[in-house]
Amino acid sequence: MSVKHALGRGLELGRSIFQLGILKPAGRVAAKFRGERLRLGPAARPVQPQPLLPARYRYFRMSLRGLAAQLQAAGFRRLAGGGSPRNRAVFLAFGVGLGLIEQQLEDDRRSAATCQEIQALFRKKKFQSPLKPFTSGYKLEDYVIGKQIGKGCNAAVYEAAAPFAPLRESTTCSLVELKPNGEETNVSESLRFPSAASYPLAVKMMWNIGAGSSSEAILNSMSQELVPASPEALKKEKGEVVLSGHFGSVPKRVTAHPNVIRVYRAFTAEVPLLPGAEEEYPAALPSRLNPAGMGNNRTLFLVMKNYPCTLRQYLEVCVPGRRQGSMMLLQLLEGVDHLCRQGIAHRDLKSDNVLLDFDAVGCPRLVITDFGCCLAEEGLGLKLPFTSRWVNRGGNACLMAPEVATAVPGPGVEIDYSKADAWAVGAITYEIFGQPNPFYSPEGLESRSYQEKQLPRLPASAPEHVQLVVKLLLRRNPNKRPSARVAANILHLSLWGKRALTSLNPASMGKMADWLLCQSAVVLLKGCGPRGSSVEAELQRGFLSNLDLEELRMAVRYLMYGRELWQSLLLSDLP
Repeated sequence: MSVKHALGRGLELGRSIFQLGILKPAGRVAAKFRGERLRLGPAARPVQPQPLLPARYRYFRMSLRGLAAQLQAAGFRRLAGGGSPRNRAVFLAFGVGLGLIEQQLEDDRRSAATCQEIQALFRKKKFQSPLKPFTSGYKLEDYVIGKQIGKGCNAAVYEAAAPFAPLRESTTCSLVELKPNGEETNVSESLRFPSAASYPLAVKMMWNIGAGSSSEAILNSMSQELVPASPEALKKEKGEVVLSGHFGSVPKRVTAHPNVIRVYRAFTAEVPLLPGAEEEYPAALPSRLNPAGMGNNRTLFLVMKNYPCTLRQYLEVCVPGRRQGSMMLLQLLEGVDHLCRQGIAHRDLKSDNVLLDFDAVGCPRLVITDFGCCLAEEGLGLKLPFTSRWVNRGGNACLMAPEVATAVPGPGVEIDYSKADAWAVGAITYEIFGQPNPFYSPEGLESRSYQEKQLPRLPASAPEHVQLVVKLLLRRNPNKRPSARVAANILHLSLWGKRALTSLNPASMGKMADWLLCQSAVVLLKGCGPRGSSVEAELQRGFLSNLDLEELRMAVRYLMYGRELWQSLLLSDLP
């Protein structure tokens, strides 16, 4: 065997150990996409990526670092001490191969450090509230109540105004529809949603049927509604009551995020006779206002920003374009990821529970609202003990993820909601791109029993990366479903990182780190300009503030996986 051939074999052996040992799933996927064949058996379709185990990764990294040094030293000792030329060459090449692995690991460490530095920089930039700060507003008498703008199964929403709570800036209410050729056209001249300039606030009045009339009982019973409340929302109530929440524990509070509703004030007050109350919800009124009413005298009021419409109302009159639809899906994923990171599951995501307004350039901004069914108990995280059929699984049964809908109660059983809201976002995407939700209507699919092959195709107006994300999010098995963060990263890379993806592979993220640094500079410069509060700028800041090397690498693998699927025409038949 020639020395050149021996060196080649040694380097290949080192590379194989790196791929199959350190990044075993990634190595298989990368090998598949390079056209190499694994010897484990014939593969009829691309191998889907699997998440990495950080603990295992660190173990191999440390083990191979020492092994590389030992083998290199041993190789030189054997070379100096004699032995078969063939064995010396192979042994030395093996050590050199492991040395190259150490170089790859060093590159990964640099990339991880870059991600951490960028994340730390952008996490310092706090989300700016659309309302200017105000110190009053803890009484119903502080507000001018307008007409009713919404009604659900347990509350009515009214527009409101207060001299102490103006908007930071007025919003443009534009609509976009598709021409027959797929181009976007502005139709704001013929279709417009009402502006919130006169009534910038919305007051949500909860219906209090069985919680009693004391402030403590009301706040305890309706504590889930307070999950998106700001720290100042309950300032006046705190001195009067002890908020214990459901099951005797204080519910978690979600921090501010551009895609999650913010409650600025929460207080209890006597139920007034508001416009339309006798016609719309007479049974929820107290007996002093309606002799046949079943409501209590006091209830909870929540003060929020007034949004022009819900996502469903918006989609009833227009169809977003390709890029706009992608950004709307991305906003929902960013909002869900923000909730998951804080251990909160919404459990009732649907287009009616997503509010919408527009940024300065007319791009829709989506906000997740209505937390009445959320899971936000301290100590539970995203896993709910399901020991009895009386335990509440959540809200909307049609958009209940398969692992939630099929759960059977029993001792030690838990429902994991970590990817349930992301599944619901996948179903809502059909509505965003102009199609009926496949899980609605009597003829629709059931989340308990549907097969992935039964899912309808998205229209041609949906970009390839959106179709890939939806297919992945609607997988029945949550272990094969990406998290909201990874799905959001797929969209971020597809929208803004195409150049970085041209010659990228998951095992080497050096080019990605360079692109991230350039992207950070661009986003920082945009933040200083007039469009610093645009939806696009907010999305990019959110992406950079949540950077994680392994989640980014997983997104790259899914994109490579999707690219192979498109090439092999298997997108409609994902495993």
